[in-house]
Amino acid sequence: MSETSILSFLFQLLLLLLLILLPGRNIFTRAADGKWDTLLSNIGISAMHMQLLHTDHVIMFDRTDFGLSNISLPNGNCIKNPRSKVLPVDCTAHSVDYDVVSNSIRPLTVLTDVWCSSGAVTPDGTLVQTGGFDSGDRVVRLYKPCRNNNNDNTTCDWQEIGRGLTVRRWYATNHILPDGRQIVVGGRRQYNYEFYPKTSAADTVYNLPFLVQTNDAKIENNLYPFLFLNADGNLFIFANNRAILFNYFTGSVIRTYPTIPGGDPRSYPSTGSAVLLPLKFNAAGAGAEVLLCGGAPKGAFVRANNHDFAPALDTCGRIRIDDPNPQWVMETMPAGRVMGDMVLLPNGDVLIVNGAGSGTAGWEFGADPALSPVIYRPDNPIGSRFATQNPSSTPRMYHSTAILLRDGRVLVGGSNPHKFYNFTGVLYPTDLTLESFSPSYLDPKFGYLKPRVVSPGPQTRIGYGQKLPIRFTIPPGRLNSTSVTVTMVAPSFTTHSFSMNQRLLILTRADLKPVAKSSYQIRVDTPGSGNLAPPGYYMLFVVHQDIPSEGVWIQIG
Repeated sequence: MSETSILSFLFQLLLLLLLILLPGRNIFTRAADGKWDTLLSNIGISAMHMQLLHTDHVIMFDRTDFGLSNISLPNGNCIKNPRSKVLPVDCTAHSVDYDVVSNSIRPLTVLTDVWCSSGAVTPDGTLVQTGGFDSGDRVVRLYKPCRNNNNDNTTCDWQEIGRGLTVRRWYATNHILPDGRQIVVGGRRQYNYEFYPKTSAADTVYNLPFLVQTNDAKIENNLYPFLFLNADGNLFIFANNRAILFNYFTGSVIRTYPTIPGGDPRSYPSTGSAVLLPLKFNAAGAGAEVLLCGGAPKGAFVRANNHDFAPALDTCGRIRIDDPNPQWVMETMPAGRVMGDMVLLPNGDVLIVNGAGSGTAGWEFGADPALSPVIYRPDNPIGSRFATQNPSSTPRMYHSTAILLRDGRVLVGGSNPHKFYNFTGVLYPTDLTLESFSPSYLDPKFGYLKPRVVSPGPQTRIGYGQKLPIRFTIPPGRLNSTSVTVTMVAPSFTTHSFSMNQRLLILTRADLKPVAKSSYQIRVDTPGSGNLAPPGYYMLFVVHQDIPSEGVWIQIG
C-alpha cells in the first residue's frame, strides 16, 4: 500500500471517529432523507385548513363556494343558500374529519363560508374557528371532539355562532392566550384585534396601528400576521417585513424590532412562513427565537398579476425576541420558496415543505413547485443547518397544508390555486389527495434507538411547575443517558403557510435512573406558567439520540 493510500485511509478513519463522537445527536439519521406515502387518493375536498385534535382526528376544510366537492353531506342532507352565486343548493361537504388511526374520512357540515379563516383549540380540546368570507366573516364555529360526546365518533359536527365576532375577519390570525381565551388579530381591512370568548359587552375591538403601518397599498403584504406568545406573556407580531413585541392588555408596543434585512415582504400574499423555535429552559443560550423563511420579493405580487413570476426568496431570518439588542441573523436555504409550510418536529428540528419556487400567493400566481422538503437543524452551526429531503411527486401550491401527527409523521394535503375546483386542463390541478412525510427518524433501521413511553398514560392532566416522572423503555443495551430529552408539542391550526399556536418546549430534566430491565424513569420540570405553555393538550415525546418516541397526549393547566 502506498504512503498516499495509507494517509487517505487514516484521514477517512479519523473523520468517521469524529462523526461518531459528536455529542447530543444521532448522526446516523443524517444519511436518510425521509419517505413519502400516499394515504388517501381522494378526501373529497382540498385541505386548505387543518387542525389535529387530541383524539387523533384531523379536522379539514376548504371553502363553501369552490363548487361541488367530491364528497356528499351526511345522511343525504343539502344546504340551501339563496345568497350564493355558485351553489344556491349544495349537497356536498366542504369539511371532513380524518381519523388518523383508521385512515378514513367522515364528511362534516359547515353552513357558512370558512374560506381563508383562522382558529385555535381551547383548553378543553374544542376547536374554535373564526371568520371566513361573505356569510361567514363574523361567524364563530365550534367543533367538540366526539370522545367528549359519549365516545361516539360519528355524530359530532360543527356548531355555528352567528356574529360571534365583532367585525369581519378574513385572513386573520389567532393565538391561544395564557388565560385560555383567543386573540384574533387583523384580517383584510381590519387594523385591529379582538378576543374570543368575550368577557363583557365592553369587550369589542381594539386598534392596532402596526397593521396600518405595515399595509402596502393595493397589495397588503400584512395578512395572516405571524403571532407568537413570548415567555413574558407579550405577543411577538410580525407583518410584512418587521415586527413588534405587543402588550395586548394595555394595547402598547413594548419593543420595535429592526426591519428584516433586504426589506422584502414575508406576509401574505408575499407568503413566507415562520416558527417559534423550540423553547429551552435553564440552559445556556436559552431564550425565545423566531425563524422566518422564504417569501416573495418586493413587487412580486404586481408582477404575478401580469403572469411574470419572480423567483422566491431563498433567505431565512432568525431573531431572539428578548435579546437586549435584537438583530436578524440571515441564512440561505438550498432553494427559494414561497407558500411553504414550517413544521416543528418532536426532536426540535424544523421541516420546511410545500410551496413554489416563484410567484406569490393568489389565483394561479405561483410556478415551479418546491417538491423537495428541507430539514432545518437549529442547534447546528450556521452553514450546516439545512438538509434537503427526498422529493414528493405531488405539487403543493397555493392553499396547501402540513401538520405534525402524534406518531411523528407529517400530514400533507391541499393545493388549489384556482377560484373553483379545477381538475383538468390546468398546470396545477386542484388536489384532493392526502400524503404523509416520514422524517428519517422513522426509518426502521433506527428502531434500536427508539424510546417507548410507558407513563404518563394518554390524556393525563398535569400542572404547572411540577416534577413529572416519565417512564420509558429502550431496546437492551442501547441507552445513551446523556442524549435523552423530553419535548411537548402543541398541535397547530394550519392554513396559508402559517401554523397558528405551534409551539415546542424542551423540558428541563432532573434525573434519569433505571427501574427495570431496559426500562427507565426521567424526571422533568413542567412549564412554570401559561406564558410558557398556554393551557390545553400537548403531545409529549421522549427523544433519544434524535429519535423520538410516539407521542402521548397530555393536558396542562
